[in-house]
Amino acid sequence: MENFNRFIAKLKKQLRKPLPGKEAHLKMASRARLNELKGKYDTSSAKQSSVLILLYPFKASVFTVLMKRNSYNGVHSGQISFPGGSHEKSDGSFIETALREANEEVGILPENVKIIGELSDMYIPPSNFMVHPIVGFSKEKPHLIPDATEVAQIIEANLTAIFNETDFKEMELDVRGHKIKTPCYNVNGHVVWGATAMMLSELNEVVLRMDNNWTN
Repeated sequence: MENFNRFIAKLKKQLRKPLPGKEAHLKMASRARLNELKGKYDTSSAKQSSVLILLYPFKASVFTVLMKRNSYNGVHSGQISFPGGSHEKSDGSFIETALREANEEVGILPENVKIIGELSDMYIPPSNFMVHPIVGFSKEKPHLIPDATEVAQIIEANLTAIFNETDFKEMELDVRGHKIKTPCYNVNGHVVWGATAMMLSELNEVVLRMDNNWTN
């Protein structure tokens, strides 16, 4: 626990410094996304949203919570993501959005989460969402309850193990009837790609700037 507390304290300081942003995102962007990023977006009408990147100690490592979304008629059907969703008028901030959505989708209790910072905002063209990734931690492994409507499966991901891999894979995926080649992470047998992989890449870059990296 002492090692985890030290890790979180250093991460909090690092998140206050300039973030790697697009530099880290590009490492996990598909070829199609790379072409999109060369252009300019009008994000004035983008729907605001937040996700929660919750870190917690488990099995002498740093874990986070991902989820597989249920199949539905939408661009993110069946994909792996952090818990999160649309900002509502009743939310006082993007942090409140992330905490509310994480509670609704996977049962994370807001009172057990301490926020330490944010990663770079990310625009997702297919769904016209501007996503605000909020980083927080819990001192204990959370009791997770999937929302039957939105969540097909909760995935508890060992970030230490994922980022200790020396490289990631490029795969060809069928996305809404189109074949795309994209870098991805293998998380408990699940293919994590797109915006979630890009956020993970930035988190990894931030941690690598710390002197203890992902070690305990």
